[in-house]
Amino acid sequence: MNMINITRRRLFKSLALITSVALIPSWVFAAWPKTAFEALELNAAIKHLYGSEPIESDQVKLKAPDIAENGAVVPITVSTDMADVTGISIYAEGNPNPLVASFDLGEFNVASVSTRIKMGKTANVVAAVHAGGKVYIARQEIKVTIGGCGG
Repeated sequence: MNMINITRRRLFKSLALITSVALIPSWVFAAWPKTAFEALELNAAIKHLYGSEPIESDQVKLKAPDIAENGAVVPITVSTDMADVTGISIYAEGNPNPLVASFDLGEFNVASVSTRIKMGKTANVVAAVHAGGKVYIARQEIKVTIGGCGG
């Protein structure tokens, strides 16, 4: 006779795991700004994310290559010395949905992020910094030789 080998200890461990996962409060999971990520236009995405119009600023430092050999992996660094920074986001204007990354920062964080993004074609990359209730941006054109979004 072939029986499933289940011990009492294994049963209780499984029940404890299932119960603990079911009881995790929803506030533990990160909030996702769905409307901002689904926006089709840069200013709409910024407005959905931060609630205000962007202002061009030389205090936002955007470091990115002038030419990306592969659009699937474009390194981007955004930093600023501004006070009261609560968020940094990165947009690729040539992508179907421009918002590609959003970072919420706490009061003791350094206002600097680095990541890699996908770009489908040559376009402007825009870095936005949310500080003191306003949104400051910097932009740079990046030439993409091989598209990263199926191109």
